[in-house]
Amino acid sequence: MDTIYSFSARDIDGSEVALANYAGQVLLIVNVASECGFTPQYVGLEALYRDYREQGFSVLAFPCNQFGSQEPGDAESIKNFCTSRYDITFPLFDKIEVNGPGAHPLYVWLKSQKAGILGSASIKWNFSKFLVDRQGKVVQRLGPTAKPESLRKEIERALGS
Repeated sequence: MDTIYSFSARDIDGSEVALANYAGQVLLIVNVASECGFTPQYVGLEALYRDYREQGFSVLAFPCNQFGSQEPGDAESIKNFCTSRYDITFPLFDKIEVNGPGAHPLYVWLKSQKAGILGSASIKWNFSKFLVDRQGKVVQRLGPTAKPESLRKEIERALGS
């Protein structure tokens, strides 16, 4: 599979979504959690989405409970938390695994496209990020400490291509 558009995933409401629906957009794909020290990054992610969505940008958030059991809730509680606490309007997907034998195929592919720190394939923690260009190719992989607001130049560059 050459691009992200070959994949699909269930959204937070349980509907299967073809990522081909996002063809031509710049995407920031993030594994998220509600009870993590990085959870306040939801504010920055939403700001990016609101600032750039009209230019063809979207944040795709994938809840994951593989790191310190920091996303223990079901889809309904995750959705309620994100919308009531952070007023999230970008697409939320169903909880997935990002590492190990149960890793979602999307994440298996993302990790194969860009290695992490020191060449590592595995996701190290919640709020790891992948920036995908308009052609569906991964252009950058960022760790959890990369604050959403620090990505503006990279997003703008990808939007201009």
